[in-house]
Amino acid sequence: MSVQVSVLENGMRVVTESMSRVETVSCGVWVGSGARNEPAEVNGVAHLLEHMAFKGTERRSAQDIVEEIESVGGHLNAYTSREQTAYYAKVLKENTELALDLLADILQHSIFDEEELERERAVVIQEIGQAHDTPDDRVFDHFQLAAFPDQPLGRPVLGGSDTVGTMPRERIMQHMQSGYGGDRMVLAAAGNVDHESFVAHARRLFDSVPANGNVVMEPGQYSGGAHLEDRDLEQVHLLLGFPGLSYEDDEFYATSVMSTLFGGGMSSRLFQEIREKRGLVYSIYCYPSFYRDCGLFGIYAGTGPDDIDELIPAICEEIKRLPTTLTDREIARARTQLKAATMMSLESTGARCEQLGQQMLIFGRPLTLEEQVGKIESVGEEAVRRIAERIFTGKPTIAAIGPVNQIMSYDEIVAALAM
Repeated sequence: MSVQVSVLENGMRVVTESMSRVETVSCGVWVGSGARNEPAEVNGVAHLLEHMAFKGTERRSAQDIVEEIESVGGHLNAYTSREQTAYYAKVLKENTELALDLLADILQHSIFDEEELERERAVVIQEIGQAHDTPDDRVFDHFQLAAFPDQPLGRPVLGGSDTVGTMPRERIMQHMQSGYGGDRMVLAAAGNVDHESFVAHARRLFDSVPANGNVVMEPGQYSGGAHLEDRDLEQVHLLLGFPGLSYEDDEFYATSVMSTLFGGGMSSRLFQEIREKRGLVYSIYCYPSFYRDCGLFGIYAGTGPDDIDELIPAICEEIKRLPTTLTDREIARARTQLKAATMMSLESTGARCEQLGQQMLIFGRPLTLEEQVGKIESVGEEAVRRIAERIFTGKPTIAAIGPVNQIMSYDEIVAALAM
């Protein structure tokens, strides 16, 4: 495997990884513009733009786009997150140029037809409604809002029905024009691909991308607090969290090891204590969310209303005892889990392509496997203890959906977490 990087005249970075033993190529464009770059009055515009990019260009209808990619057995898709929007495809190696052409077309020549926009607004509103009816998804939006109130980082990626339903065509186009500059875009590919040929096609096909974007990013200011929604459900969906770290923090890898050890699998402390020993939940796990300038650390659990009064104190107790009861064995196991996940990702062209695109956006360069594994292996007990103390002494955030009347008050949770 070999990774190569080139930069086009408009500033777009092109990164490829050659995997000569496979017969496919995954490629995509990662854009450093997402939901946190939206003004409040157009919350949801980044996601709606992602949808509209597939709804027709100057030379292809929406049906043409899907028929062309599927006629060669490939697929084309996209997603929007808080800091990125990605458009990606996977094809057989001989159809790489077609995939590139489709990506270039939708990102430079979409027409945003008014009739298509009207239909797609309705589709996204259905998506918002579906998310609302899925409480174990919806609770994450509540969690984000409680952690970052009244700021872009706290708003939902999908937006609201009111803003999406009235989104003007001009604002969608403006979001693309301001955010989709070459300096904020990475074209990545992994698989049976030749770098020089790929770059030559990219140079020809992406020639209309402007050199500079003009993206505004309001700094994230973690606040913490509570957001509870009472619903008649069989379960309470609960998130308890704390201020986390940015991508650039020196403790990035220590946080990942600690998260894996604490709630990253069936051997983790939370799973063993809360589910296996006490039987309080069906699902429990923790995760770090890293952003450019800040982060979140969350613990999710789903439990019955009768168990919620025991669940939260039990989680708080596990949080408090973590820094003083670490063992070399569980740290080694967490490191091995992370290393294995990193290595296994190299076997998939899609995952490797996404990893390359994100690394270029976040770190400005691809990270070698040796570098990543070395950073993971360097995490020891002191680093895990230090990051646990750093994260879990922060102000908590709690979000829940379901029968929430039995949940401890916010002040009681703060007291239960006191070290």
